[in-house]
Amino acid sequence: MGTHKGERRSGGGRWRVARTLLIVVVILGGLFVAADRFAVSYAEGRAADQAKASENLTVKPKVTIEGFPFLTQIALGKLKDVKISSSDMGASVGSQTLTLDSFQAELHDVKFSNGFTKAVADTGDGDAFVSYASVNKAVPAGMTVAYGGTAGDGKALVKLSGTYQNAAFTVTSELTVTGDQTISLHAQSLPTAFTALGLSDEMRQAIDLQIKLPSLPAGLKVTSVSTAADGVTVAVGGKDVVLAS
Repeated sequence: MGTHKGERRSGGGRWRVARTLLIVVVILGGLFVAADRFAVSYAEGRAADQAKASENLTVKPKVTIEGFPFLTQIALGKLKDVKISSSDMGASVGSQTLTLDSFQAELHDVKFSNGFTKAVADTGDGDAFVSYASVNKAVPAGMTVAYGGTAGDGKALVKLSGTYQNAAFTVTSELTVTGDQTISLHAQSLPTAFTALGLSDEMRQAIDLQIKLPSLPAGLKVTSVSTAADGVTVAVGGKDVVLAS
C-alpha cells in the first residue's frame, strides 16, 4: 500500500511540475507575443515617418508589416512582405496639381542597413487611383475629362471636352505610359474644324497633357494605365524599391 501511495505522490508531483512549466511557457509566450506586437507597431510607425520624409510626402502613409513573428524577421535582417498605402498624394499635370485618391503597394523581401534607417525591397508592385473628379480639378480651366469607354485593342481611353479658340470640342484621348513615373494624354484625332484652319500643332500643345506621378517610392515605375467608369488606375512595379532612406 505504501508503495502505491508513494507512486501517486510521485505522479502528482510530476503533474504539478509539468503544470507549472506549462503556465510558465504560456506566460512567456504571451509576453513574447505582446513584445512582438509592440515592436511591429513601433517599427511600422517609424517606417511611415521615414517614408514620409524620404519621399517628401505631405501625408504620412500607412505601413503594415506582414508575417509573424516580427522579431525573428528582424533578427534575420529581412522582412518578407511590407504593405504601404496612402491617400491624397500629389502629382502634377503641367503646372497644375493632381491628387491621387489612393496609392497602395506591396514590397517583398525588405532588407535593412545603416542601423535599420534604410529599407530596400527586392521587388514591389502596386497601383494608384485617381477619380475623374480629381482629374477635373487639375486640368486647364474650361476642360473636363470623363470615361472614354472601352476599346477592343485594350487602349485606355478618356473623353476630353472643352473650348479652344472660343469653340467647343470633344475628343477621345488615349492614356499611355511615357516614362518611369509619367503617363500621357494624346488625342486620337482632332476635329476638322480646327485642322482645316491649320491649328493642329497649337491645339495639341493645349490638350495633349503630360501627367507626372511624383512621391512614389524610389524604384517603382509606371507599368500600365487603365480607365474605368469611376477613374484612372496606374499600375506600378519595380526592383530595389526604397521604403526608407
